[in-house]
Amino acid sequence: MEDQEMQLKVRRVSDKFTESMYVLANEPSVALYRLQEHVRRSLPELVQHKTDMQSWEEQSQGAIYSVEYACSAVKSMTNSSMYFKNIDGLLRQAISMKEQISSTQGRSDVNPPPSPLAPDSHAPPSSS
Repeated sequence: MEDQEMQLKVRRVSDKFTESMYVLANEPSVALYRLQEHVRRSLPELVQHKTDMQSWEEQSQGAIYSVEYACSAVKSMTNSSMYFKNIDGLLRQAISMKEQISSTQGRSDVNPPPSPLAPDSHAPPSSS
């Protein structure tokens, strides 16, 4: 009786051991096959995403460069306000001189206009 019981226990242990060995031997290969299958299916899509991202990065870099260039242009425009004030003053002075010349010519239509190189004794003093 003990002999049959012992054989039954040995048989169970060997069956469990065989089953465990089968699972251990086959499971990694199945897992690697599934992994390879997954990579083969998803790799083209990942490559497409990568190229899209590189394209977007290039476009973004171009846009960033454009914005930085525009910002520097605006900053240099704000720094040039003193030049515009100087131009404004010179234009006002030129308009004033032109009005003086026109009024001088209007008063003396018979007299020729004064030469800019020769001092005019009839012209009013300039206000600079």
